[in-house]
Amino acid sequence: MKKIAIKAENISKQYRLGEVGTGTISHDLNRFWSKIRGKEDPYLKIGEANDRTSKGSSDYVWSLRDINFEIEQGDAVGIIGRNGAGKSTLLKLLSKVTKPTTGSFKVNGRIASLLEVGTGFNPEMTGRENIYLNGAILGMRRAEITRKFDEIVDFSGVERYIDTPVKRYSSGMYVRLAFAVAAHLESEILIVDEVLAVGDADFQKKCLGKMGDVSKGEGRTVLFVSHNLDAVKKLCNKGILLQNGTLIHKGNITSTLDSYLTNYSNDESKSKMLFEINELKEAQILKVELKDDADTPVIDYVSNQDVYIHITILNKCKNESARLNFSILDKYENVIFITRRNLDFQDIKTWIVKVPKNTLIANSYIIGLALDIPKIKLLDFPENKLQLNIINIAQEEFKDGDTENGIFKIPVEWKM
Repeated sequence: MKKIAIKAENISKQYRLGEVGTGTISHDLNRFWSKIRGKEDPYLKIGEANDRTSKGSSDYVWSLRDINFEIEQGDAVGIIGRNGAGKSTLLKLLSKVTKPTTGSFKVNGRIASLLEVGTGFNPEMTGRENIYLNGAILGMRRAEITRKFDEIVDFSGVERYIDTPVKRYSSGMYVRLAFAVAAHLESEILIVDEVLAVGDADFQKKCLGKMGDVSKGEGRTVLFVSHNLDAVKKLCNKGILLQNGTLIHKGNITSTLDSYLTNYSNDESKSKMLFEINELKEAQILKVELKDDADTPVIDYVSNQDVYIHITILNKCKNESARLNFSILDKYENVIFITRRNLDFQDIKTWIVKVPKNTLIANSYIIGLALDIPKIKLLDFPENKLQLNIINIAQEEFKDGDTENGIFKIPVEWKM
């Protein structure tokens, strides 16, 4: 039986908008009076969910509300959700940057956190001194840190500047050294927020590889927050999904990502017709529809059915370089195909794009569209999304339990 690394019990975090701390003396007195009478904090009974899409009427907002979960030692857990869901707040509570309003954590092991650029660094100290400082904070002896020192510096790639005060580092150098320190020092739990986005692509790949080694090879626990769903899927085996400060799903990473995509598509892209309002009238996507070969709107396609995407465009632009970009993305928003068409008309026209049957395997996809006019960015993908679902049909060559892998179906020829 695996050991529990982290247990969250009824975790909630409340903030008062526009104020630092509890806000006013009267609020502090009310809290104090309730406490000495053995009563509950009166301000815990009020407040609203942290929904950034609505104005709300209360000054109190629940960034997190009644969060409960257990994480086993050695698990790599992806914490996902849209902006404002409470992901970073949860990591700050775990890292003891701030205290929960209610509830508590039970943690077995030392935590190394990388929440934002420069977390835990003293800007006046050199890179070398900060490595020893961070190790000391984790409770490591100097000899232990020295043993890891060369490996940390080599991984970070900042050897030339290791004796320079970190306040002179660029944000990329900062995050390189900070991640190297967090990943290599002897902590049982590694927490990484979206700060890795600061680094270049090669370093991000290197970091993901290291986190995989930390979790799978060294048996340490990893908590990872990222909007790169593909990276989360590759690194993590478990997932936690937050929405407006509440936990709505926890389980294996595949089911968690599917739950996120289902909720996301219900909110933004489940509609099979898309209207775009655009104040720049030179060119505009008016309507996008998914239809079958009989011109009937379609909700889901089967794999042996042609896909027709009807794109209605208003174009008044006389720029000969203006064009429409059409792409198909997988459900993790990786572009798998893109094609372009010049806007060689001055009118309202509907283009019909045909994706031949048996081209894409059964899965969920995103149709991405962009009107590309030099010096004017009107509409871009993947912000402008339309979901495309392809359902597998029974085929004799697939046995029970078999699934299709990959992206495309290619009509290869077999010869004996």
